[in-house]
Parts: sequence; C-alpha cells; structure tokens
Amino acid sequence: MSFDTVIMVDWSGGNDRGATPKKDAIWTCIARAGQAEPPLYHRNRQIAETYLQDTLTAEQTAGRRTLAAFDLCFAYPAGFAEKLTGSDDPLALWDWFAARVTDTPGLNNRFDLAGQINTQFPGIGPFWGNGRPNHDVPHLPRKGRDRTGHDLPEHRATDLAAPGAFSPWQLSGAGAVGGQVIMGLPMLSRLRHHFGAALSVWPFEAPAADIVLAESYFSLLPASYLTGHAIRDAAQVALYARAFSALTPNQWQTVLDVVPTAEGWVLGLGHQDLLKGAAMPDLTPPPLRNDCFAMPQGAHWTPVEDALAHLRAQLSPITATETIPLAAAAGRILAAPVIAARSHPPHANAAVDGYAFAGPLPDGPRTLPLHPGRAAAGDPFIGTVPDGHALRILTGANIPDGTDTVVLQEDTAANDTHIALHGPLKQRANARKAGEDMTAGSDVLPAQRRLTPADLATLAACGTGQVAVHKRLRVGVLSTGDELRAPGAPATDGQIFDANRAMLLADIGRWGHAAIDLGIAPDDRPKLRTILDDAADRCDAILTSGGASAGDEDHMSALLQGTGTLALWRIAMKPGRPLALGLWQNTPVFGLPGNPVAAQVCALVFAHPALAHLAGAQWPTPQGFSLPAAFSKSKKAGRREYLRARITDGAAEVFPSEGSGRVSGLSWATGLVVLPDAAAQITPGTPVTYIPFASFDL
Repeated sequence: MSFDTVIMVDWSGGNDRGATPKKDAIWTCIARAGQAEPPLYHRNRQIAETYLQDTLTAEQTAGRRTLAAFDLCFAYPAGFAEKLTGSDDPLALWDWFAARVTDTPGLNNRFDLAGQINTQFPGIGPFWGNGRPNHDVPHLPRKGRDRTGHDLPEHRATDLAAPGAFSPWQLSGAGAVGGQVIMGLPMLSRLRHHFGAALSVWPFEAPAADIVLAESYFSLLPASYLTGHAIRDAAQVALYARAFSALTPNQWQTVLDVVPTAEGWVLGLGHQDLLKGAAMPDLTPPPLRNDCFAMPQGAHWTPVEDALAHLRAQLSPITATETIPLAAAAGRILAAPVIAARSHPPHANAAVDGYAFAGPLPDGPRTLPLHPGRAAAGDPFIGTVPDGHALRILTGANIPDGTDTVVLQEDTAANDTHIALHGPLKQRANARKAGEDMTAGSDVLPAQRRLTPADLATLAACGTGQVAVHKRLRVGVLSTGDELRAPGAPATDGQIFDANRAMLLADIGRWGHAAIDLGIAPDDRPKLRTILDDAADRCDAILTSGGASAGDEDHMSALLQGTGTLALWRIAMKPGRPLALGLWQNTPVFGLPGNPVAAQVCALVFAHPALAHLAGAQWPTPQGFSLPAAFSKSKKAGRREYLRARITDGAAEVFPSEGSGRVSGLSWATGLVVLPDAAAQITPGTPVTYIPFASFDL
C-alpha cells in the first residue's frame, strides 16, 4: 500500500483573497517520493476546486495513485449527521451540505446556514462564532459560552487525541475551523461524485481506489520543521506533502490501519514519529577527509591565526540531528532555522488596564459612553465596539474590533455607563501591535545557534514546541603516560597525579558536549591502540594529552602517523607548540601537550572552536578587551604568548611564573592576556588584550 503522488490542501472558509499570495488562504502542494513541488496559492474556492479536479484527473490519466489530504474535518461529533440526514453516514452529510451551501468568491451563506442548523437542536447551539460585524445571525450565538443544552459533544475522539485541535462548531475567531468545514464538505462531495468508483474516502472506505481523500491536521509535526517559505500556510502544505510522500509501503500500512468510526480520523495521528522521520530524517554528515588536518607543504612554524583558519576551513559538523521538546533544548545547537509558528503578540493587545476606543482623542475633556462587556487576556470581546464608545479592557487583552487606542485606567473617571478623560491621546496609544515582536512565518533563530534560556522564551512565545537540534558531540578525554596516577591513588616520587583529565572533562561539559572519560593510557603502543579502537566506537572526537610530540615515548603521534592522517603542528605560540592532529577510524583526534597549562591553553584556543564547529555550531571567536597592563615584560618576535591573568583595580595582572607546569596559576587566573606575534615592550599602563575565561564558555 502506497501512493505515487500526495497533494496537501490547506482549505479556507473566507472570501476571495486577491491576486497576491496571502496567509489564511487556500494553498496546495504536490509531492512525490519525498520531493515537493513549489506550493500553489489559490485566491478562492472556485479556482481551487477546479485545480483539484483537473490535477486529480491528470494523475489518474498518468496511472499514478494519488492521496489528497485536506486540513478540514471530514465528519462532526457523533449524533450530528443522524439528526440532519437520518443516518450517521458522514458521506451523506457531505451531500446534505452540498445541497444547501451557496458560495461565490465574495459571498457565502455559512453563518446563516449554521444558524438554521442550530434551530434543529434543543437549547442553543451547537454552532457559534458569528463573524459578521454589526449583524446578528438568528440562532447563532457570538460566544461559545452562550450555548446550552444542544446535547452534542464538543469534540470528536480524533480531535481529543490531536493536541490543540479546535472544535468544528466554532465558526470565527483565532484558530476557528468551523467555517472551512462547512465550505469544504460540498467541495469534497462534488469531487467524490465526479470521480465515482475511482475515488474512496479514508477511513470510511477502503483506501484501494486510484484517488483517496483523507483528513489531515497541520500540527502533527514540530513548527521548527517549517522552513523555506515566509507564509506559514505554504510551508505547511510543502512539509506535509513531503513527509507523507516519503512514507514506505509498510509505513503506509501502519498509518492507514485505523478502525473506522462515523467520526473519522486524522491521517497520521498517533504515528507522528514516522512522519518526523520522513520529513526530517536523522542526518549524519560524511566523515572528515583523511587530509583535513594537513598543513600546506613548507609550513614550519604556524601562526595561531593560520592554524585556526585552517581548522575552520577543513572541519564540518559530524553529528546527526534529532527533534526534542523545547523544554529540553537549553544548550543544544539548532540544526535548522526556527520559523515563528504564529505572530507575537498574535493580536493587537492592551499594554495597560483601562478603556479601549477608536483614537485619536483631541485635546480637552471628553466623555464616552461605555459599551457593555469587557476584554480580558484569554477572554477576548466578541463583536464590534460602536464608533464613539469605549469598552473596559485589561492588560494583555486583544484590542476589540472598532477600537485601536487604550486610555490608562488611572487617567479616567468612570461610572456604569460612561467614562470621562482628558485629551490629547494619540491613536494606538497603550496598544501593542500584532506581530510587533515576531511575525508568523518569519525566521526567529538561525541554524548553528546554541540555545540559551532566553532563546527558549523567544521560541515558546512564538508557539514552538519542539526543535530540530544536533545530537550532542561525544568527546572522549584520554591522558597518556606511565608516570600518571589517578588523583588520590598511591604515587611514588617519580609519579604525578593526572591533572589534565579532570580539567578537560570539565571543559567539555561546560561547552555543552557529552564528556566521556577514557582514563589513563600507559606508554604501551598495543594497549593504546586498543583504547583508541574502543574510543572510536564511543566518541565523535577525542582529546588526548601527552605523547603529542615526536619523542621515543610519544606513542600517540606514532600511532596517528601509522594511519596516514597525522599532522604534527608546530604552533608559533607559548605555551603550547606541539599539537598532534589526525583521524583514528574516521574519528578526529586532538593531541594536546602534556603540561597542564599548555594543555588548557591549547584546548581553549583550538579545541573549543573546533569541537563547537564539529558539533554543528557557529565557529566561536572569543571576545577580548583592551586593558592597561599591571606588569612589565619584554617579548621577542616570532610567536604569540598567552599569560594567565586577572583584573586588579581595572588593570590586567599576570601570574608571576610562566611555567607550563604551574597548574595553580590556572585557578589564580580569570582569563588570559594575549600578546601579539610581534615583539613588544610592556610596561604598567601599556594597553594589552585580556580575554576572560567566560569568552571561552567557561
């Protein structure tokens, strides 16, 4: 069971939307085998229905099985169809609506028909939400809370299973779907009768015909998957067409295996993981090239900037992607841009408690009659405020129709019928514009960004519930040398405690990666080979310390040399210099110096940006500050120097000793002073560059 072609349709219950593509309109998209064509805009239902009939005919003629999925309810809650048609058959209800709906590009009778339907049920309802300003439709309440005793469920079972799904009884207001259902069922009825036995309707009929119609819902996939189109509706039809068309025959069998009921079901509901995998499968970039670390021939002493530029040019992300809940995304790296699911704020709203009216207000005292009701956050006023009237409004409430300006409550005197206030007051005073922060369909955050707590607030505000991120980079840390012992273990005078491993593991954790402790490797080449083999299976990258030069006991360099990928960099820097880089079973290895200070400086300068880049993030450049020196130093030309430093009375003080073994200087320092490659004579007061450890994400 599968389909050659998938057509996704975003339907609309409104009037003709004009020649220019717009949101909240009709959009369609065709996809085959996971590849979507550009979405198409249809300005009204008549044009869209003709397009669908012609397209389905063309697909049938070409011998392609086609699924056409619509974002409108194919059925109503139980009891509705039987009351109107005498049968619970939803397809009979389609024909019932087709016989009674009148529709032109500029006018239709959906509100009047809903009011007439309400008269056939006890009490008030079930339909509500008259969208016509200054016109009350008989038997159609404006607010849902005004209904009572109509004896019908508010939702179908599939609506309850789909988070955020709206009731088909609501005809107007944000997110309402009732209007497009009334205006969509007649179109579905006509398509069904036009194609006859060549068309079936899932899940009410077996999906075995050339053409299958199904109900969809455009909130099954995370909003972060919506890319490539500024208009959200266009991005949605493209995303879902691509996802459904990429399903395999076995996956289709799973998705379509639903026990049919008269209430219908949303296609794909309950199988979101299948759709996610089809829409955005985990992507694992190709491995790094064997020569990615090789410097140009003739390079001997490599300046720091040249080494960094080489790493930046040769490295690329190596992590796969995954989709996670927004609440778990702090510190993770975006794998795709995030598009605003809706505007923020979604509607013009009040910035203060007060009264809304149509501005501006001229200079002088004014008295305005109060219109009944009020607008509050989460409880918008339904209807239109008459010209010259004011309405009570609370902070955060949607600005009601007929108003655009809010006066602060403290600037008014009020009774039950009027308010008195002084002008002047500018039009739209104390009112926030819809989308003034973010607009639906706009780019909110770019790919490669590491998400901060503030980013989570931004994404939540625009409706993002899940994000596509890179999986955490798994970084192993290995110390090498027979002289090393674990801290706290017995040690002789000829042995030292391993300071590097604890430090580097902590660095990696602070950088947002998954740190993996690989322990201590002895100066034994076969044992080191076994450790590296195991590490390559568990890690995406490896940091080692010690054995990175070209001496008799530098086994790390020797093993990398045997892979044909070793690049032994002589960096023109102090401390540091020897830096061994290579690939072990396609896993990048960064061989750092053994002395703790040199190991940490090389980790900050080279490993920090390189690992971030491998993890999918933007290449980070540490921010430095110019401060007066609080020390004296005569520096020779030829290499860059990094001095442990801290700020004292607004000046950069450096650690008294520059020895790479003086690890306590790292605790003393709060950052590094960087002296340039050229010769320099530093005296107290000379401007120097100070980079705080915080600029290295520590």
